[in-house]
Amino acid sequence: MSTAAEVTDAEIIGRMHGNPAAFEAIFDRYYPAIHGYASRRLGRDLADDVAAETFLVAFDKWRRYDTAQDSARPWLYGIASNLIAGHERAEARRYRAFARAERLATAGANLDGDADQLAIRLDAEAVRGRLAAALHEIAPSDREVLLLVAWADLTGEEIARALEIPAGTVRSRLHRARKGLQVALGGADPTAVGRDFE
Repeated sequence: MSTAAEVTDAEIIGRMHGNPAAFEAIFDRYYPAIHGYASRRLGRDLADDVAAETFLVAFDKWRRYDTAQDSARPWLYGIASNLIAGHERAEARRYRAFARAERLATAGANLDGDADQLAIRLDAEAVRGRLAAALHEIAPSDREVLLLVAWADLTGEEIARALEIPAGTVRSRLHRARKGLQVALGGADPTAVGRDFE
């Protein structure tokens, strides 16, 4: 007999045929991660709506889930990504706001504080602003793949399943997105710490 920790998502979804309330376990497992991803992309207010709608869509379409896949994680991120795409203007505004905040922080820095702490804060704000501006410039499809790597920690195979695209397309989109970020950040690649799909 499997323990609760060993039960796969596919097993839980399979149990929904006789007990739709079993979906609560999927919600409990993944809501915080989906909400966090949506929050990073769109801000807290829209994240509440996107995360809730992700699970409503998943519950509505659970019969279509491929139970050969043990983890529902890529499936849920795919649903969330589609919903986030509907909020593309909000995401673009968020990146522009981050970039503006960086410029304002640099221009109006409080010089009364400790010089080392001020320098660290300004460096972080500058990178954050440049990163936000660079993310705004990347094609939405490339940005989607990049953020699924960086913020959702999905593998190339999981991203391919989530977005229903070939693995080669995932690699090429990630490559283009990384190159765009490297140029914007003076050669640094903030995704280099994660998995390398190239």
